[in-house]
Amino acid sequence: MDLPEFTQPLMYKKIKEHSSTLKIYEKKLIGENILSKEDSIKFEDEYKNFLDSEFALSKTYKSNKADWLEGSWKGLSTASFDARRGKTAVEKNDLISISVAIHKLPEEFTAHKRIKKIYNDRSVSVLNGVGIDWATAEALAFASLLSEGFGVRLSGQDVGRGTFSQRHAVLYDQVNEERFVPLRHFQDQQGLFEIVDSFLSEYGVLGFEYGYSQVDPKTLVLWEGQFGDFANNAQTIIDQFITTGERKWLRMSGLTLLLPHGHEGQGPEHTSGRVERFLQMCAEDNIQVINCTSPGNYFHALRRQLHRDFRKPLIIMTPKSTLRHKKNTSKIEDFINGSSFHRVMNDQLDQSSKDKINRVLLCSGKIYFEIHDQIESLGIENVAILRLDQLYPFPYDALTDELECYKDCEIYWVQEEPSNMGAYFFVKERIESVMHSLNMKTKELIFIGRRSSASPATGVQARHTQNQKNIIDLAIKADKEEIYDNKDGVSLLKYELPIE
Repeated sequence: MDLPEFTQPLMYKKIKEHSSTLKIYEKKLIGENILSKEDSIKFEDEYKNFLDSEFALSKTYKSNKADWLEGSWKGLSTASFDARRGKTAVEKNDLISISVAIHKLPEEFTAHKRIKKIYNDRSVSVLNGVGIDWATAEALAFASLLSEGFGVRLSGQDVGRGTFSQRHAVLYDQVNEERFVPLRHFQDQQGLFEIVDSFLSEYGVLGFEYGYSQVDPKTLVLWEGQFGDFANNAQTIIDQFITTGERKWLRMSGLTLLLPHGHEGQGPEHTSGRVERFLQMCAEDNIQVINCTSPGNYFHALRRQLHRDFRKPLIIMTPKSTLRHKKNTSKIEDFINGSSFHRVMNDQLDQSSKDKINRVLLCSGKIYFEIHDQIESLGIENVAILRLDQLYPFPYDALTDELECYKDCEIYWVQEEPSNMGAYFFVKERIESVMHSLNMKTKELIFIGRRSSASPATGVQARHTQNQKNIIDLAIKADKEEIYDNKDGVSLLKYELPIE
């Protein structure tokens, strides 16, 4: 037993000689004839008996949904174990009218000329039904939820403008600096939209937003890290509340984290959202981890947070430079007509194209666009790409369906993160179990990515560029032996090269 007298004997001698708060209060009440000594003993015995009986009952306690799905949570349930898509599509006319409304600026408001162009381009993309980018899809998701009466609350550093000058949800008059928030005023009857440029205390802010999500399950509550790495400073909230709250306290949360992630030569502190840490904490259906590769999928991921009868925390690795990639756009069909979130994405090859494939690359997130660009530029026809837009819960059935027609192909996992980071350790056995279930010709998942590293990324732009190029080249063209022998910063985990 650890005793404080071991290290602070004099202080604790004084404490022992001092009456407790209870005894001081009891003495005061008895002295003022408010309480008798007999009453005090009676109250103490009654409360001790109450605690003893409650403790005895706890041994046979079984949770009842009525214990925690009441009040503002009434009508919600626990999660099922199916695909859980939710009904997240919207009507085409509704989507267009919402887009027109949220991109319309008041005549008396003097917007920056570049903002005017951005808003006009967004509105036109929805009207034309093509080229709908990430920021537009996000605004449409928020606005569609607001129009249905739900609330949306987004906080984080520079969320109004967006760290990468992509969101522009808060505008400033160029003459008088008056603030205008289009999503707060686009129709007469709508839910409350709050957007808060928070201070530099990720721990405090994320803790507040977790609490907010507990109180109001009918509001989409989001916190965005300026870069994904900044979640490091809120790790206690993530570990002790977000990933474990449902198991520890039977309390659900629909809190959504937006964490910009991707190797782009910006150095160690602006690269990784630490997806490996979140995946390591995945168990018992506690959270969702996704890394979307299309605005349409992002739209549905946000909407399904409120359009299902349960709540789960959602971790999204969001893009940086890929926000503006010409192929990171969606058609209006991806938002309407019964469309929904896809856990595994393919390039929709026809059967004749599939017959030419002997190499399948599995990946998640930004690396897809770089691989696809290189395949397209070289006219390569024997390589197919499958993207795991959802990493957890792992999409066993969807991946099985996609790999069914590639049983004789070699299967590679490609990532830009070092081999001791990223999703590889999490997906390896899961993907290989699918390969075994399909009795594929090869049963081993081949890894292509950076060698293991203490740092998430290099701080040297030239080294980053060379390693990135090498990963893409090996993924598309190299055979196994070339991967094993490669010395340019890329490893096959099984044969990892020593650091030079």
